[in-house]
Amino acid sequence: MASGPETAALPPLPAELTHAQVPGWLAEAQRAVARATPGATLVLDARALQVFDSSALAALLALRRALLARGLAWRIEGLPARLRTLAGVYGVDGLLPA
Repeated sequence: MASGPETAALPPLPAELTHAQVPGWLAEAQRAVARATPGATLVLDARALQVFDSSALAALLALRRALLARGLAWRIEGLPARLRTLAGVYGVDGLLPA
């Protein structure tokens, strides 16, 4: 009996993700993408995120590119409404999973 697609966790977003924190978090997330099983869905927990700037949005878009390059799906849980609004301002809100 086959089960559904595998689900794996990405490193959760920290409480603060600004220009200073993005390189470390993104490197960790990209390592998780590299280890993921083909066809898996990766889950990003964003519930802790409170302080961010446009660098956080750039990091999510870089993560999206890495996921797509490996043929992986993803979802974000608890993305702050303000970050989704910022994505809308830049016209990229459609690139983030609902």
